[in-house]
Order: sequence, then structure tokens, then C-alpha cells
Amino acid sequence: MRVFVAGGSGAIGTRIIPQLVQRGHEVIGTFKSTGKDKTLRTLGAESIMLDLLDAPAVLKAVTDTKPDAILHEATSLSGKLDFKHPDGAFAQTNLLRTKGTDALLAAARKLGVRRFIAQSYASYRYAREGGPVKNENDPLDSHPPAAMHEIYEAMSYLDRAVTDYGGVALRYGGFYGDPDNASERANFLDPVLKRLYPIVGNGDGYASFIHLDDAATATVLALERDVKGIYNIVDDEPAPVRVWLPVLANALGAKPPRHFPAWLARMVAGELAVIMGTQLRGASNAKAKRDLNWTLRYSSWRQGFPAAYSNLGKNPNGNRK
Repeated sequence: MRVFVAGGSGAIGTRIIPQLVQRGHEVIGTFKSTGKDKTLRTLGAESIMLDLLDAPAVLKAVTDTKPDAILHEATSLSGKLDFKHPDGAFAQTNLLRTKGTDALLAAARKLGVRRFIAQSYASYRYAREGGPVKNENDPLDSHPPAAMHEIYEAMSYLDRAVTDYGGVALRYGGFYGDPDNASERANFLDPVLKRLYPIVGNGDGYASFIHLDDAATATVLALERDVKGIYNIVDDEPAPVRVWLPVLANALGAKPPRHFPAWLARMVAGELAVIMGTQLRGASNAKAKRDLNWTLRYSSWRQGFPAAYSNLGKNPNGNRK
């Protein structure tokens, strides 16, 4: 197939494109930042500079390239997030998930492109009640944290728009596996290295992770099998913060995480930090493994964290920093 990958130069796009090329597909990758065209060409894709919020430009790009399928993997995240005001940090990504999705779907509809897959998200979203692990049929949180209201709305909009069209919304877990990525480094790795990511309260807030390479494999399988609907793309082991965070710290060569009472975390980092640390639910990958015949390279973060980060905390001589 000819596959149009919006956001092809991003963390997940640059993993998807090589797998598509290896499997014989022709790939058109979009980029927005100067210099990313070379990255895409090196990966074996045609490259197009494109602003997904420019609907006429999106229509022209899709019309000119005549793809058989469209993958929407575009986000806009870089640098450190403000966890007290995450909606502001995600403002551009929220637009890509709403107006950008609309532009791509309008182009797909006009050109008759029926295969459409978009990046959604599993973490933070399921109702904070009942068991700790949720599947795609379980309800989403009807009372999301106030600081994430716009983020939730944008993700729900994308899910509805894409599935109403007959496409696939892939609810990825928390991405990891790219220590050179500015956002991953600033918001995930550096706080752990500096012991600024504590276990809050009882540490019972669950997370579901997915290595970028495994996420890319699942995306390619979803494309080739022409499935529809919503899929959780996560690894086999949803886990509470008190379990996974010490493993990550150890993989990084960092000291064990501190423990904060909920009241202190609320005062320092806001209510969202307490919710993340004590209330979140994980996600099940049973449907994706069954329907996609998907085999993970890293079935758990227990193997994935050390594989991705074992050298990050070392100096050039191989000693821990």
C-alpha cells in the first residue's frame, strides 16, 4: 500500500516508517520542523512539509500523493510539562487531535481512503473505580482532573471521529524507549534521575506502558489487518507506581524514589500528581493481541526499561554518574 504517515518525523512515526518500508509499503511521511525531511528520506519515505491545521494544504497533500491508507501520529510535545496546568502544554496537541483529525478525515473522505488509523491514549483515561485494569469496553473517566479537561475532550473527540468513520483509534500506553527525545527525557527520565518523581501516598495509581518499537509493530499490524474500532496498545503488565518506579530508577542507576504523603504532593505538584500516584487504572492488551496476532518484543517494562535505559546513567567510562 501507499501509506500517508502524518507526524512521520515524530518518536512513533520514525519507528513505524522503517517497519512499513521493510514490509514492502510505499510511505509518505509528513514533517513540520526544518531538517526533518532528511530523517524521513533516510528511513525510506517520501517527505512532505505539512501543517495539519491547514486543511486546504492537507487536502492537497493527500490528493497529490494518492495514499491507500492514512496514519495520524502527529503530536506537539517538547520540553518539560507543567503538571499543575497540563492543558496549556498540550494546547497544540489538542488542536492536532481535533482540527488536525478533521482535516485528515475530510481528505480521506474526499479521496475515498478507507483505512485510517490515529494515535489515541489509554493512560489516565479509564474510570477511577472498580478493578485496576480496564479493557476497551470499560467506561472512561466521567470526571477527569480539572487541569486535564481539554486534553480529555480532545482525545475523546479523536476516538469518536475516527471510529465513526470506520477507522481505528489506537490507545497507546505511556511511550518509552527513546532517551534522546526531549519530552521523554524532561518529563519521565530526568525527574527519576534527580529523585523528583516520588511515590505518592500508597502508590496504587496504575500505569500501562509500551515500548515505541512494540507500539510501531502493533500499528503496522492494525493497518495490514484492516481492523476497526478502539484498541489498547499496551504491554502485558499494568502496574502501580510503587512497583514500576523503583525498577525504572534502578535501570537508570538512580537512587530509589522518595515517598511523599498525598497532602505534600498536592501542595507541591497539584491534585493531578495525587491522582496519578494513587487512583489511575491500567489497560488490558488482550483484544489487540488476539485480533492483531501481536507479539511484543518487551512484554513488560521489567525487561523494557533496562534495555532502553541501562546506559543512560553512565559516564563515557561505563561507571554510574
